[in-house]
Amino acid sequence: MYNDLDPLLHSQLRLAIISMLINSEKVEFTHIKEETKAASGNISIQIKNLQEAGYIKVEKTFKNNYPKTFVSITDKGVKAFESYVNDLKKYINP
Repeated sequence: MYNDLDPLLHSQLRLAIISMLINSEKVEFTHIKEETKAASGNISIQIKNLQEAGYIKVEKTFKNNYPKTFVSITDKGVKAFESYVNDLKKYINP
């Protein structure tokens, strides 16, 4: 009846990142930092973990010689998030 919750999404910061992306085409790294109040290094590590799992895509560009990093969710990431939410609902309302 109960499924194990996806350990990759069960992390507070990774879940926050995926949650921001679920309704946005793409989100800038600085916005993630502002919203989560997490350190840049920690965000970078969590983004790398999500990217390696295929849940997100990372796009790096430059604007006026300043690097910009944008993150977007993949179809695999959407499915993983939806499964995570559905699995969580089973714990809340068995």
